[in-house]
Amino acid sequence: MTQPPGPRWRGGQRRIGLTGGIASGKSTVGHWLEARGLPLLDADRFAREALAAGSAGARAVLQRYGAAVQAAGSDPAEAQLDRSALGRIVFHDPSERLWLEQLVHPLVRQRFDEELQQRTAAPALVLMIPLLFEAGLEGLCSEIWLVDCDPATQLQRLMTRDQLNEADARARLGAQWPLERKRPLADLVIDNRGGPEALEPQLATALEAGLSPGASG
Repeated sequence: MTQPPGPRWRGGQRRIGLTGGIASGKSTVGHWLEARGLPLLDADRFAREALAAGSAGARAVLQRYGAAVQAAGSDPAEAQLDRSALGRIVFHDPSERLWLEQLVHPLVRQRFDEELQQRTAAPALVLMIPLLFEAGLEGLCSEIWLVDCDPATQLQRLMTRDQLNEADARARLGAQWPLERKRPLADLVIDNRGGPEALEPQLATALEAGLSPGASG
């Protein structure tokens, strides 16, 4: 069963929540919007900051996993992580992934709150959040755009982009809700099965027209 869409933010600022599956094309859409003057708040960047060398988050991860996730050649006092090693742990163990999400998600939410408070004068902005529905962050957004593609294309893009074998790629895909579960929850579904020539007209139309919360794509 698919849960009903969560409530949207109702303030005067246009807040486009940009989401989709891993390797579905979110970054392409986000950078397109950013190039047209919309501030881009990136959950992945905030998550990387939460686990940056020397951070409290990185120290917590090292305390849990030890040398298995310490960057090669780094000083333990620097708390620098080998993110690939950490990924191999959490994407193959749901309980460890949950532990990491419980560490990182509140820090990411705090960063969104801080950035939004600083950007109240912007008429519109983009919140790029891969796990928007999984983390229950619909309430930050006035509308939600889902970047969509078919599973085979998504898998191939991920394997190519991150140089992963099929098993590791499927493990990462399995860590998120499938796109078919997310489609009914979005206000706009952007078809990214083709190239830029098919993508950009959809984005231009949506950006110009705007959406009322609850509209379907």
